[in-house]
Amino acid sequence: MQAIPLDRIGIDVGRKLPLEDAVAWAADHDVGIIDIQLDTGANVVTSFDQPRAHAIRRSCDHHDVRLGLHTLSAVNVAEYAPLVADAVDAYLHAYVDAAVLLGAEWIVVHAGFHFSADVPQRMQAGLDRLRRVADYAEVKSVLLLLENLNKEPPDAEVHYLAHTIEEWRWFYEKLASPALQLSFTANHAHLVPEGVEGFLSAVPLPRVREIRLADCFRNGREEHLIPGQGDFDFRALFKAAEARGYTGHYMNAFGSLDDMLQARTRFAEMITD
Repeated sequence: MQAIPLDRIGIDVGRKLPLEDAVAWAADHDVGIIDIQLDTGANVVTSFDQPRAHAIRRSCDHHDVRLGLHTLSAVNVAEYAPLVADAVDAYLHAYVDAAVLLGAEWIVVHAGFHFSADVPQRMQAGLDRLRRVADYAEVKSVLLLLENLNKEPPDAEVHYLAHTIEEWRWFYEKLASPALQLSFTANHAHLVPEGVEGFLSAVPLPRVREIRLADCFRNGREEHLIPGQGDFDFRALFKAAEARGYTGHYMNAFGSLDDMLQARTRFAEMITD
């Protein structure tokens, strides 16, 4: 009988706490893996100078907390408009520089979004930009994780790229840099016909370094529900991933910090044999 070790289940702090407080909270609750966004408030990416970053690194080291960063999916990595496109490059480079300063082990990135009439141009722009940032990250010894994003309603004007197996594969097979691996959001896979099993069967699992978790409804809409509020089968996910040799971490991304903390304990008690 085998269960998921508690120390492999992290918590997505997102924008809930200043980074210093997030590390302290993780230490107080024996959470060894967190990720955080650097897009607003006390955590805005431009606010980290050497003294502040050094103090955070010391705190992470002291408390044995592994830190990841998570870029904002609202920033369109597939942007091609003049001037704005340059700003997206600068945004991603700033995250890489922040990861170096903070000692973050990974950065979750996205392929961008399109407006239905410009899919090929958006996909190529996203691919080119990810290739550039991967080259930069490789020089800086920073790991990027390309996430599969969620579907939007069929009649929506805006749709995320890389929300199907085919689109996600189109990107990661063309991005051979060792600095670019994968973050698998299992609840996003639950929203599309291929499902979790389809994704796990198709994806090169050695490239998956993180599996993100939330509840939702099969073939439903994008929601990050607390486990038990949807119909996602977490035990089946753990069993399938572990049976295929997955050794990375899991990341809770739903509800409040307390919700994620309580679910972390429940997940660690699930038997996967």
